[in-house]
Amino acid sequence: MPPFHTTIPAAIEALEQAAPLPFITLLQHGTMTVEYYVPVGVDKQTPHKKDELYIIAKGNGIFNRCGEMVPFNAGDVLFVPAGTEHRFDDFSDGFATWVIFYGQDGGEPK
Repeated sequence: MPPFHTTIPAAIEALEQAAPLPFITLLQHGTMTVEYYVPVGVDKQTPHKKDELYIIAKGNGIFNRCGEMVPFNAGDVLFVPAGTEHRFDDFSDGFATWVIFYGQDGGEPK
């Protein structure tokens, strides 16, 4: 049976083993994946093919979704539809977020 539970310490350890990647996939089921993402300095994301949720694990900053700037803090949840331009700006040292991708591929860059 695939894993159904993870923790921030487990995510950090797995990410250290995957270095220099800024993310690691920890859970998967059907169309859903759960990743832990820790960008350093600059968030270089491009639009994704699936809808996604970010659950901020640590830190704070500004989230830019199609030019709409929203301050975020640990514990916040952000939604991004498939194909939407987005990135984290001005984030604190140690910033980390859970990323949950789900649904069918779709969405062209907006």
